[in-house]
Amino acid sequence: MSDSSREEETLGAVRDGDNPAEKDPSDWVTGDEPMTAPQRSYLDTLAREAGEEIPADLTKAEASEQIDRLQSATGRDSA
Repeated sequence: MSDSSREEETLGAVRDGDNPAEKDPSDWVTGDEPMTAPQRSYLDTLAREAGEEIPADLTKAEASEQIDRLQSATGRDSA
């Protein structure tokens, strides 16, 4: 097989419909760790805007799910 006839291989390439940034939070390896400081801050902002109270002891995965939900509720979602 000649070099010109084979497709160039790359690492870290994203195929159509395969976005690693959109991995389900329940599949995260560190999803059961406490939420990060940036998550906490953003979640606080979103919860205030939505007029909701959210528990402060969420995991990373739970915080991500709440952020997604509140972004939709407050109109901050990208969709």
